[in-house]
Amino acid sequence: MDELKYFKALSDETRLRLINILIHHELKVGELVSIMQMGQSRISRHLKIMAEAGLIDHLREGVWSLYFIVKNGRARQFIDSISFLFEGNPVMEKDLARATRTVEDRAQNTRRFFNTMADSWDRLKQQIIGDFDLNRAIFSDLGNYDVAVDLGCGTGDLLEDLQAHAAKVIGVDSAPGMLEEARKRFANRNHGIDIRLGEIEHLPLGDNEADLAVISLVLQYLTRPETAIAEVSRVLRSGGDFILADFEQHANTALRETYGACWLGFDPQEIARWLTQNSFDLITRNRYPLEQGLTLVVYHSRHRVS
Repeated sequence: MDELKYFKALSDETRLRLINILIHHELKVGELVSIMQMGQSRISRHLKIMAEAGLIDHLREGVWSLYFIVKNGRARQFIDSISFLFEGNPVMEKDLARATRTVEDRAQNTRRFFNTMADSWDRLKQQIIGDFDLNRAIFSDLGNYDVAVDLGCGTGDLLEDLQAHAAKVIGVDSAPGMLEEARKRFANRNHGIDIRLGEIEHLPLGDNEADLAVISLVLQYLTRPETAIAEVSRVLRSGGDFILADFEQHANTALRETYGACWLGFDPQEIARWLTQNSFDLITRNRYPLEQGLTLVVYHSRHRVS
């Protein structure tokens, strides 16, 4: 019986505290160790028990994994049905306070990295992709749109080409330093370009505001990349186009060590699954082998008409 399996998995105070944290945040093992102030082997053992019971899941990248509660099914219904029991518990409230600070520190570190690299980012990106014309690959089969958004626009190198395809262009980035460089780029010619500060996981855009969205070489920097795809689904109108460009899974650790990436590329089947789960139909998937053991993949998908 699933119910017996779930109750057994939570028949421990540490696992109750962990599940409460994971209801609110998605975290790495090391982060949970710090929050819970326990040894890594102990935390890993408890996570394994809950994972085997089907209550939590994880994404693996190299030597670390990101843990979160399951999204749907009977296990999720079970978690939702008992979550009220954790409210007002002082120990669990302290856990959540530490977890919130951990997530905020993580986001701040990412913003700090990009602010530091803002004035040299275009040069660094060119070192990664070489002479490859990324903008041409992105726009090769696009038409014309009313509102187009570049999510994680950085210094704005994509916005000018995007403007040729849309009446209004919106650029969003979480790093003020990057946006300052973008504003400098368009200081005397920014008609139709709206630059906004915001997180891709919590976009400063209304529901159905755009009919074209682009995420270019940004997904690899997000702790939970599928959250960004869910946000694109929210802000994109039915029938709108979504262009996603990022690397296929690779072993080039310089992208993490030098360029700050969280993920060493993605399995195309995983990307396709995330798109399907968020109401997108994949139209084309084009692969472009590059230098340094990298392959860029450009996914063109369309938001299903509701």
